[in-house]
Amino acid sequence: MGKKDKTLKDILDLILYENPATQDEIALKLGITRRYVAQLLQPLVKDGTVKRAYMIDLKSYESIAESLSDYHVNETKGNVIVNDMINNMAKHVHSQIEVSFDAVLEYDKEKANKALEMDFATNNMVEKIRTSVETIVSMNKHSEISKPMLYNEIAYDLERIGDYCAHIAKFVINDIYKIEENVLKKLKKMYKIARKMIRLAITSFLEGKTKLKDDLMKLEESIHILQTKAINLIAEQMAESSFDEKERSNYFIYLFRVIKAFERMGDISVEMMDVSIEFHENIPRSTTPRTFRY
Repeated sequence: MGKKDKTLKDILDLILYENPATQDEIALKLGITRRYVAQLLQPLVKDGTVKRAYMIDLKSYESIAESLSDYHVNETKGNVIVNDMINNMAKHVHSQIEVSFDAVLEYDKEKANKALEMDFATNNMVEKIRTSVETIVSMNKHSEISKPMLYNEIAYDLERIGDYCAHIAKFVINDIYKIEENVLKKLKKMYKIARKMIRLAITSFLEGKTKLKDDLMKLEESIHILQTKAINLIAEQMAESSFDEKERSNYFIYLFRVIKAFERMGDISVEMMDVSIEFHENIPRSTTPRTFRY
């Protein structure tokens, strides 16, 4: 395999497993020139193997993979690719949560805007996973369709967590008040628990560790207790405030959204754990869409 083929494989792996937005970003990460990236990608863009916004059509990729290396995208390896995509998306969302909450702690609007920008990448990752899952299904018509579709549910849940990160970031952008220290202490604990819950749910899905659900449910109970305590503290502050001040009223509204965001991240983690159990224990799933089951 020549240097050119090796570099093209590196570029395609980067597109598959990470989320480069531009050719400049690809060039920077691989230590090559943008011109060389464009030269290698141009024929693949023309034949539809690589789409704009840097997404790969796995079915087309399968036809060229053998010429690049000994890698072949069959159903099993296709699942490995999607596993890696889920793993990278989870890491990205963890970073998104961290940047969002750092923005709150430091009252940093620049970080808040960065967190919102990261949400665009989160949304793009969902689309990549969806198209990859469609490819896996189309490559094996006899496979059980519902199981690969569970990947889409996990990606969708991670996207929802990203949306709640945006709610946290918008608190800094929309408001002029910092959070009182006693409430902030509760939020710090909710933040740590929410991140741990997401990590447990993703670990369960990717590694089949479904017994982690007991630990997850204990954490969910803790985050709901913290939510109640934080709301009670805010209620006391509201009782002492004058609602003639529109800005002060908005502060409480936005703060409730931050609390709700962490609580919902915990709930979504439980939903991801349920999907993990369905996936690894081969539990038949309802034909009713999940959004209508509750």
